[in-house]
Amino acid sequence: MIFFIDVQGTLIDDKDKKPIEGAIEFIDSLNKKEIAYIVITNNTKDYSRDFIRYLNTIGLNIEEKNYIDPLMVLKDILKTKRVAAYGVEKFLEIVRSLGYVLDFKNPESVLISVKKDYNNEDFAQMIEFLLKGAGLYGMHATSIYAKDSKRYPGVGAILEMLKFATNKGYEVAGKPSVNFYKKALSKLRTISNKELSFKDITIISDDAKGDLVGAKRLGMKTVLVLSGKIKDEKEIIPFLEDDDKPDLIFKNIGEAGRKLGVI
Repeated sequence: MIFFIDVQGTLIDDKDKKPIEGAIEFIDSLNKKEIAYIVITNNTKDYSRDFIRYLNTIGLNIEEKNYIDPLMVLKDILKTKRVAAYGVEKFLEIVRSLGYVLDFKNPESVLISVKKDYNNEDFAQMIEFLLKGAGLYGMHATSIYAKDSKRYPGVGAILEMLKFATNKGYEVAGKPSVNFYKKALSKLRTISNKELSFKDITIISDDAKGDLVGAKRLGMKTVLVLSGKIKDEKEIIPFLEDDDKPDLIFKNIGEAGRKLGVI
């Protein structure tokens, strides 16, 4: 078995950012048994290497070769220079470090990331830029953003709102974009030295809609854990098409590891 593994809500808790029950054992077992895996996170609030370093400090022994986030693939989709970027201050700093120019007067593109305190003035500005011709991009397309024990509209929900308001399509850097999953698959092929396909992969995530639906449509086996955005399968499963429902549902990654024979 080969894995894609989400981070927030799957390996670490959304509230205190500490390992969820069984997470350390799961990663340690994959490393010991030399089972190929890629940690696929929608992290955009820390530099990639800083976030990997943080995961290491809390006991998750993940190397850079086993990791990918949207910051590492953003330039694949966002080619313009002048960008109106929205998110936390650290995200804006990272965007500048990648060579983009923050422009809130006449941007070529609008780029959305997570932030819990978006307001109507933010959305009004985004809409104005889009109606004037700016392209629309998301760092990812999460359905829900969990912060401080509350759940907010995720980047995917905001992108869909802006699409409805402006009739403007969008592209996504991270999950669940096909490009992102292909990049992760390429890393898996390098690690395993095998010509793998999506059908060989089991993906574990707490986001049934934002991560798993797109993954399942690519042929992956999908595992939902109820340790993050979704606390009860009744919150989401009845509202998914039968073909989009996760293949397996577990309380957390510890239970998943035991049932899947990893731990």
